[in-house]
Amino acid sequence: MTDPLIRDDRANGRLEGFQEGDPVGVVVYFVLDAAPHALVAVHTVVEEAHEGKGIARALVRELYATAAREGVPVVPLCSYAAQWAERHPDEAPVPSDEVVRAAKEQLRATPGLW
Repeated sequence: MTDPLIRDDRANGRLEGFQEGDPVGVVVYFVLDAAPHALVAVHTVVEEAHEGKGIARALVRELYATAAREGVPVVPLCSYAAQWAERHPDEAPVPSDEVVRAAKEQLRATPGLW
């Protein structure tokens, strides 16, 4: 199985994975309003028929790669993203407590973000 084609739909806060044109998974995220404008992962979903094929791993890895290219941290509020980050500290720098607090506050204040 090859990694999915991944598209960043920033306007809708979705990092979407596709295989053969079909959606196979998504990381729902938002951009933190406060500097340093972190990417905040809130939910990771893989279509049932594609579970266990590395889709979630590829999506979360790409979210971290995107953040690295943009020079911003990732706040993994999603349980899958948090577990992946713990297993890959070389690819997933730990965000500061201040950034994590700001991300949680923004999510509480705007529950429609995801």
